Amino acid sequence: MSSHLPDGTRLAYGTATAAYQVEGSTTADGRGPSIWDTFTARPGTIKDHSDGSVACASYLRLDDDLELLAGLGVDFYRFSVAWPRVQPTGSGAVEPRGLAYYDRLVDGLLARGVQPMATLYHWDLPQPLEDAGGWPERATAERFADYAAVVHDHLGDRVQVWATHNEPWCAAYLGHAAGVHAPGKREPEAAHRAAHHLLLGHGLAAARLHEAGADTVGIVLNLTPVWPERPEAAEAADGVDAIHNRVWLGPLVDGAYDERLRALAAPLDDSEVVRDGDLALVQGSADWLGVNYYTPARVDVGGDDTGSGAVGQDTSAYPGVTDLRFAPRGSRTAMGWEVEPRGLEELLVDVHRRTDLPLVVTENGAAYDDSARAEDGSVDDPDRIAYLQDHLAAVELARSAGADVRAYVAWTLLDNFEWAEGYTKKFGLVEIDPDDQHRTPKASYRWYAERLHDATARTS
Repeated sequence: MSSHLPDGTRLAYGTATAAYQVEGSTTADGRGPSIWDTFTARPGTIKDHSDGSVACASYLRLDDDLELLAGLGVDFYRFSVAWPRVQPTGSGAVEPRGLAYYDRLVDGLLARGVQPMATLYHWDLPQPLEDAGGWPERATAERFADYAAVVHDHLGDRVQVWATHNEPWCAAYLGHAAGVHAPGKREPEAAHRAAHHLLLGHGLAAARLHEAGADTVGIVLNLTPVWPERPEAAEAADGVDAIHNRVWLGPLVDGAYDERLRALAAPLDDSEVVRDGDLALVQGSADWLGVNYYTPARVDVGGDDTGSGAVGQDTSAYPGVTDLRFAPRGSRTAMGWEVEPRGLEELLVDVHRRTDLPLVVTENGAAYDDSARAEDGSVDDPDRIAYLQDHLAAVELARSAGADVRAYVAWTLLDNFEWAEGYTKKFGLVEIDPDDQHRTPKASYRWYAERLHDATARTS
């Protein structure tokens, strides 16, 4: 199983980006519109009124980014393939110029000794599929499997590690219940249907890739430890855990949605939505599991919702869970998220026990204001270094406790378009000049490169 992941003898390292956040060139070379192009064009959706049309201009500056990766010395680079760049309408005709870009990316990585880790869907649904109903419709899952087969057929000779979806919770619940991500709907029933069809799309795509010979197909989930602040919050915490974590892990491991989840989410108990064979297809479909972690969810009840402590940042992303608020403590990042490395350690140990799958920390990082400067003018970001250092220590503690964690992937290589936050939040190891797209490594980039060099030296 998962023969193309590291064997776990030492922790492997990587960094990551997502297509819409970095590529730009959203109308170049036949790329079609995505739901994020449409969403960002709506007034009031993005904090700074920006969009991803330029982003980091990575479509045009690919060689610059490849050299940054080579300078880091990472084992892996996790990137996403933009569905509308490959299939502009979401089905049918394939755009060869889009595939050629990913050829250049993958070949450039391999030439520099970096293993590509490809994510097939990081939220950029082609707009024509949204016009036909989007993820709440079953047909979208079927089109996703077709698209996955196209990409694997083209890149599968060089890409060995695949993820189907990135954070389907965000696509389903932030996009269809809270309305803060594309497509910007506030329809809880649609959110639950979208969640099932995202899972179904994973299962269908994984089956197609496995049939084509892939043996390292996973899914990336933004799982979170859910901690009730007091006994009275236990029921609300269980509801958050159901909608945030168990909605994915139940089908993947057990082939079922649990009773509490089905009570909260009527569509998941509807045989017209969850058809015979769906959950059996999903069960056991992942060869590995990606875990994205930034902050724990501390759940309380009563009083005003403090919002920003949860990974969802919005209680409306948990439809059916009533009298809910989040109660972050202590140190926060610029996103308002609590800094708590213990949550990552606990999560990895628990997910290992629950799934018995090889795990990769596919995203972990922090946004800070990056106001301090070194003498050479580059960003001096000791707070980000401390965050990464403490969370890497948590990963090693989880490994010592028996969790089969193979790799750690820092989010993110470049300051980029941070979804609803626009360009106001910076997670990158590298600063981007918005005027000319010049890349300047931060202190955290140099620290991470030294850490990777030392880790490699110790095991060579």
